Amino acid sequence: MTLAFTICSVNYLAQARTLGDSLRQTNPDFRYVIGLVDKLSVANLPDSLAPGYEMLEVDQIEIPDFEGMGKRYDITELNTAVKPFYIDYFYKHYPDVTEVIYFDPDIIVFQPLDKLKRDLSTYSLVLTPHTCSPTPDWERPNEQHHLNTGVFNLGFIGLRNDPSARHFVEWWKQRLVYECRLDLCNGLFVDQHWVNFAPVYYDNVLIEHHLGYNVAYWNMHERQLSQDAEGQWLVNGTDPVQFFHYSGYSPYKPDDVSKYQTRYTFTDRPDAWPLFDLYRSRLLANHNDQYRHYPCIYIKPPRVLRYRRVRKAVNAPFNKVIELLAT
Repeated sequence: MTLAFTICSVNYLAQARTLGDSLRQTNPDFRYVIGLVDKLSVANLPDSLAPGYEMLEVDQIEIPDFEGMGKRYDITELNTAVKPFYIDYFYKHYPDVTEVIYFDPDIIVFQPLDKLKRDLSTYSLVLTPHTCSPTPDWERPNEQHHLNTGVFNLGFIGLRNDPSARHFVEWWKQRLVYECRLDLCNGLFVDQHWVNFAPVYYDNVLIEHHLGYNVAYWNMHERQLSQDAEGQWLVNGTDPVQFFHYSGYSPYKPDDVSKYQTRYTFTDRPDAWPLFDLYRSRLLANHNDQYRHYPCIYIKPPRVLRYRRVRKAVNAPFNKVIELLAT
């Protein structure tokens, strides 16, 4: 059995539902689980906001000293730190699982993931680099930004249920208990930098160069989008879009590709506009207006303020980083 999962708090359930809807349409044989870093009993959602997908709350997955992690981390750090703990829980408690696939909630899957399943019958891990070719300019993001945030984008990872993947997950868990921080001065960008070591420490890792995987603002310079006669989305006229990652996109700023980039507008890239407009309509249909106002039970206001400072640091010139992080 292939298990696909995402991780979010209640405020991101519209995204998680949209991902689940796309998987239900394209890969109905997958088991889909929402890892919830929150408490439904506290949120007390009305029936109209019940997602209709299997949800597994983070306090149920046997993380040692989860309370301590909640005190150390902001909402982004915490949601990424628990990722390998969820994978390990699935390995231990879902005996029929042969592959585990993680997707960030702000992803839509457009195709049956047949190639990925075939690859996971051979490889222990499948990773996607942020880019497969050099960035064309110094707009954000460029290679220097990827040096800060990691070679691979961990909005996706595929893992086989085998000893090599289990060893990797155990190692990753140990690193993220204390070192899943947004701390550029110490070489940390949540969970991503650690996985730079995966192809070094483990032999059976596929670095996936298929241009239809993990299409996002950071690799749009190498990926032109179009539709064929049947309405299938293609990259560069040939490769079907497997999944698209809408990182940093807001349905309330529909003219912005992503808050994290400066390279493109939709005037520059009219080929991408229909994909983003599709995502906006699906998020709003999945009650994003309501979910976005629910605060995460595990995050207190001082850490929210720290999160905002660190996000500014990520996007600032280097000489401003220390000043921002020190405030």
